[in-house]
Amino acid sequence: MSKVVITYGTFDLFHIGHVRLLKRLKSLGDKLIVGVSSDEFNEVKGKCSYYSYNERVEILKSCVYVDEVIEEASWDQKVKDIKKYNVAIFAIGDDWNGEFDYLSDYCQVKYLKRTKDISTTQIKRQLSSVNDNELEELENKLHETIELVKCLSKISR
Repeated sequence: MSKVVITYGTFDLFHIGHVRLLKRLKSLGDKLIVGVSSDEFNEVKGKCSYYSYNERVEILKSCVYVDEVIEEASWDQKVKDIKKYNVAIFAIGDDWNGEFDYLSDYCQVKYLKRTKDISTTQIKRQLSSVNDNELEELENKLHETIELVKCLSKISR
């Protein structure tokens, strides 16, 4: 029987912090399921994504560490998903420390350290205050990261 790990998030502006988190999550088990917040759920959370839900799903599906992507439509679906997918470990970034302890009644709960000095919020702030040359450099870094994920995906399959 495989050891299933599940996580949830918006995963907007996919960056190296996301890649490193997904790699660590995958190392915890045999199968990694990622719940991606729908655009509607993001509205409930007060978030506005740059990429649409479908685009974020496509990006995550191209990542070598992700085995399955599901829609996250509400806060309260986690217990149902844990039961449905026979999840052994629920894991998420430590910025959520303690918020999901109640899930320990259903599976193991882990909070993983975030990659230092990077977050989608930080990237959005930087992008809103950069000049054209800086913007072009950041766009190139984003495209390089996406191409790296695609390459890793091809190599491992």
